[in-house]
Amino acid sequence: MNTSEIIIAGDTAGIEWRLPVLRFKGSDPKAPKVYIQAALHANELPGTALVHFLCERLRQSESAGQIKSDIIVIPHANPIGAAQSHFGELQGRFDLGSRTNFNREFPLISVKDRDGLLEDLERRSAIDKLKRQLLHMALGCDLVIDLHCDDESLQYAYIDEAFWPEAADLASAMEMEAVLLSDGESSAFEEAVGFAWKYETPEKRSRLPGKLSVTVELRGRRDVYPEMAMKDAEGLWKFLASRGAIDAAVSLPAFDGPAVPLDNVEIVRAPEAGTVLFHHNIGEWVGEGGVLATLITRPGMADGSVEIRAPQAGLIVTRNSERLVRRRADLMKIACKTASKATRKPGTLED
Repeated sequence: MNTSEIIIAGDTAGIEWRLPVLRFKGSDPKAPKVYIQAALHANELPGTALVHFLCERLRQSESAGQIKSDIIVIPHANPIGAAQSHFGELQGRFDLGSRTNFNREFPLISVKDRDGLLEDLERRSAIDKLKRQLLHMALGCDLVIDLHCDDESLQYAYIDEAFWPEAADLASAMEMEAVLLSDGESSAFEEAVGFAWKYETPEKRSRLPGKLSVTVELRGRRDVYPEMAMKDAEGLWKFLASRGAIDAAVSLPAFDGPAVPLDNVEIVRAPEAGTVLFHHNIGEWVGEGGVLATLITRPGMADGSVEIRAPQAGLIVTRNSERLVRRRADLMKIACKTASKATRKPGTLED
């Protein structure tokens, strides 16, 4: 394993950020090149824990001469966000300087313009430098895995329809409980990678065989435990072996979980501000009209609560960990068999 650092100059005097990069050299130039990053949202740490154990497993494979692919691993992809603490709480999702989600506004380019990402970097902001260097590394690879987590959630993934159903092997290896099929219409990291591949030729490609760019949601933010991380690391290692990145025989069962388009995801929101009393946990199936939660809007008053019901039947994939919420706060995501009646703009489900 080779280690290096990318140094990113800060936007004020005397500040710089260091981004560790771990590389494993493969023995087969024809094997798919791999890029794995964790904690682009700096306060989402299940991926960093996974990567720690995955690298241990990869070093063992390296010692056994099993590494066929060039593999790049970024254990914590956002040193800028990791330094953002407000009143003692890490603020890792949004850049406090620009108020932009760290996983949005990646450049949408064709692969042929990849080297242009690093031109005139000294003129750009620190966060733009970071995003461009991450994207530049990823676009030199074939399999790109961005490790995130949700609030309270099942193990699931956002996978562009261009990679499905080929990517069912990843869902199987990681024992995902659901897959949300995205439309590739945002500037999030994994979709910016897919965009570049689709527009590698003059005509946009709808299928990308042999490629994969995916956001893996490793349960919830508090699900950072050694047993979970080691299990997830082993699952990702098996996926890499199944794709020929590691010379090892693995057998993966068929993925049998739900795989639904984003249009089929019901986002349940709070109609008013109040205290949330959930009636169902993640992983439970709910029927249409079933009570999902009680919202106490005026404590102590006879008419001081509101029942929130399921717009249709489905699987509860995520849940808000906060119990005091504002009006229109996201409470749950439910994966359903049919499309939601709510209108949805192309792109991500939330900011």
